[in-house]
Amino acid sequence: MRILVDADACPGKDIIEETARSNNISVIMYCDINHVLNSNYSTIKYVDSGFQSVDMFLINEVKKGDIVITQDYGVAAMSLGKGCYSISPKGYIYDDENIDRLLFERHISSKVRRSGGKTYNPKKRTKKDDERLKNGLIKLINM
Repeated sequence: MRILVDADACPGKDIIEETARSNNISVIMYCDINHVLNSNYSTIKYVDSGFQSVDMFLINEVKKGDIVITQDYGVAAMSLGKGCYSISPKGYIYDDENIDRLLFERHISSKVRRSGGKTYNPKKRTKKDDERLKNGLIKLINM
């Protein structure tokens, strides 16, 4: 088991690394060349910039049983399809029970925005999000 992170805009990297280190699990963070990441624990892999380049590189590297951390429902769906676990940086676990609904909601929101409508921005990160991420990671590690 490894933890693979879609790290371009992933909050909670310190929680991810702390949880992985205490469970002796390797972490690989993927980001494009327009970002700079530093870590004393994780392996950082840089990918050319481009539409979904990080997403596709990560999905091509993932193996059954890995944990994928992403905010992107499409990446989550593909990782679930490859037999992986998937969790958001806010600690919400994606699974076969909720991913179809999330993808459909994303589709509807996109249609609303294309037609000139407004959708809501995500709420600011809270301490509860940090706790949920840590607890969710521990749950997935122990599955």
